[in-house]
Amino acid sequence: MAHPSQLGFQDAASPVMEELIHFHDHALMIVFLISTLVLYIIVAMVTTKLTNKYILDSQEIEIIWTLLPAIILILIALPSLRILYLMDEINDPHLTIKSMGHQWYWSYEYTDYENLMFESYMIPTQDLAPGQFRLLETDHRMVIPVQSPIRILVSADDVLHSWAVPSLGVKMDAVPGRLNQTAFIVSRPGIYYGQCSEICGANHSFMPIVVEAVPLEHFENWSSTMLEDA
Repeated sequence: MAHPSQLGFQDAASPVMEELIHFHDHALMIVFLISTLVLYIIVAMVTTKLTNKYILDSQEIEIIWTLLPAIILILIALPSLRILYLMDEINDPHLTIKSMGHQWYWSYEYTDYENLMFESYMIPTQDLAPGQFRLLETDHRMVIPVQSPIRILVSADDVLHSWAVPSLGVKMDAVPGRLNQTAFIVSRPGIYYGQCSEICGANHSFMPIVVEAVPLEHFENWSSTMLEDA
């Protein structure tokens, strides 16, 4: 999860998020190079008193500064399109979960099970246990197995919400009357935090998302316990 004074992204916990971080670094390096070149040209033009007649009227330079930006845009666009298609791929998910946004909590339904559903509310500050995070902990976590393709169906019961977990590279709008879907694979066990990312009313900042990724055996034990309690 994020920590104070953090400048970069959270550590990636899914293959898609790793690709997004690599693309961010790739694009940022191009921005740095362009900024350095522009700054150098500005400083050179301001400080020098010399004039080069070949720069004032040169077909070659005009060709270069037309083609170079086009090449740079292609170098940015191709990796971006690749990641967009990767994020849209949903191949044979092992588990499907339906997440519904409400004012102001989330409900989860494991559609592969007959009666496995629950609601997830934020734990109030005064009820937090030592080591838990304020405004991020919930009374019920969304538990999933690691190294398994997970499909999540996202919708809303009242107003617009957005189901977002930054370390997994997932952000999907929850729209009333519409069912959106996305997929992800969690690379390693852990607890990953997110929040509603669409302003949805007075308590918008009080409907966190907690995803707990566990080994398959632990997930099966958890699901059996939840079904027995239901």
